[in-house]
Amino acid sequence: MTEAIDGRLKELGITLPVAAAPAANYVPYTISGNTLYLSGQLPIEGGKVAVTGLVGRDVDVPAAQRAAELCAINILAQAKAALGGDLGRIRRVLKLNGFIASAPDFTEQHIVMNGASNLLANVLGDASKHARAAVGMAALPLNAAVEVDAIIEIEA
Repeated sequence: MTEAIDGRLKELGITLPVAAAPAANYVPYTISGNTLYLSGQLPIEGGKVAVTGLVGRDVDVPAAQRAAELCAINILAQAKAALGGDLGRIRRVLKLNGFIASAPDFTEQHIVMNGASNLLANVLGDASKHARAAVGMAALPLNAAVEVDAIIEIEA
């Protein structure tokens, strides 16, 4: 499974970054039994937040979807770190929670989250089928447009 995931990442032109260190008093992940809980990931690219502002005011939907994709890439990077480099231990993404910094009248958070869901589907295949939430927020850390966290079932 690991080789298949690595192959899909390569086909998509994705190189996973080094997993980001936490910015405050928390850990980037916890594991309980066969469940991996990943802290919220921002759309970090090249060491900085790549998409900032409110969706529907400063950021259009395609850019916000790209932000969600970047969050998903960073989720995979954190999962890889948590799993000793072996993404093949992922059995299934159980749930994604998406937080979208939104203008007051913006109502397409679910469409923004398709960026994260679609990227994970392209990389993990059937193991990516997940429940999810997509909610609008007044603001996010570092003025990020999107933040996504994940709950993943893993092989123990």
